[in-house]
Amino acid sequence: MSFEILKKDPSSFARRGILTTHHGTIQTPVFMPVGTVGTVKAMTPKELEEMGAEIILGNTYHLNLRPGMDIVRGAGGLHKFMGWNHPILTDSGGFQVFSLAKLGKKTPDGIHFQSHIDGSPLFMGPVESMAIQKILGSDIAMAFDECTKYPATWEQANDSLNTTLTWERTSREQPRAEGQLVFGIVQGSVYEDLREKSILELEKLDFDGMAIGGVSVGESEAEMKKVMEMCAPRLPVKMPHYLMGVGTPRQLILGVLNGIDMFDCVLPTRMGRNGSAYTFEGTIPVKAGRYKDDFTPIMKNCTCYTCRNFTKAYIRHLLNADEILGSRLMTIHNLHFFLDLMRQVRISLEQGTFHILAMDVLEKYPEAMGKPIDPETNKIITQHQFP
Repeated sequence: MSFEILKKDPSSFARRGILTTHHGTIQTPVFMPVGTVGTVKAMTPKELEEMGAEIILGNTYHLNLRPGMDIVRGAGGLHKFMGWNHPILTDSGGFQVFSLAKLGKKTPDGIHFQSHIDGSPLFMGPVESMAIQKILGSDIAMAFDECTKYPATWEQANDSLNTTLTWERTSREQPRAEGQLVFGIVQGSVYEDLREKSILELEKLDFDGMAIGGVSVGESEAEMKKVMEMCAPRLPVKMPHYLMGVGTPRQLILGVLNGIDMFDCVLPTRMGRNGSAYTFEGTIPVKAGRYKDDFTPIMKNCTCYTCRNFTKAYIRHLLNADEILGSRLMTIHNLHFFLDLMRQVRISLEQGTFHILAMDVLEKYPEAMGKPIDPETNKIITQHQFP
């Protein structure tokens, strides 16, 4: 692996880089479309390529249940199975396992839980997770961790972190696919001393990259931002940084400001299917009645297939008629928007104008997770990042 930092932003932790993997290079900062079960919903690999996606996400837990590793192995790995010849990152499955483990039992080796499909008993730990990811043949595998519940007391978070560190040590020792990179995951909830402890211990294990986990699990955006700020000055500079499961355009910018290189989130596809379009002026509820005779594209000057060929009125009609094409057109636009936003972030970092783009996006997206942000948060962001 090689990760080269090409340019740093002088007024924040933002940086422009390039990550080389077994199946190709990735320009960072990068947004990774989520293909949980081996497909980005409603999209073909060719469409993803054409809109500039360089890496997508798969999920170890879901792919292990369906189609199963015998099928993926028989196909020659996940890349060949799904017809995607570019980098793939696989989540360890830890988040899904713990979300299904309310009636399960944690042991030193992993956790017993029930399948979300048929309720059958299952077990997964670091050995199992890494073995599955080896068969999948992903370019980047994630260490198996415990996703700390939110909220958690310091004692609960510390206990969870200790479990994660044990499992990450085991993950690091497991065999991997040819050229496969493995990232460690920083946990510690909202506690700065625990986040620092996690980073220091992970540095000893010599992972290929470091991810911030335990965010976007119910905390406020202000708390998420604090966690990023706790980690930003402590994360090893020479390795790629990944913020897991985040987020909105606003949160992507906040992440880049804090030195994050990689992001993934289901929002572009999920919100698209539900009728919300992302634009550089904020979100548009395309299903709303006021767009029934709006014969303009979703976003002026957008070069995506949807905006070049269709109007809000037509897309609204498709969505309200429950036509599959409506969801596809919305998904195409939203993914194009997220990928284009990160392309503009990279260009602005190269040109030294990132602060202008950042403030514009933060202004256009003043809300987090659909809820108004405390105006004071905006003030802190401005003063802290752009003195």
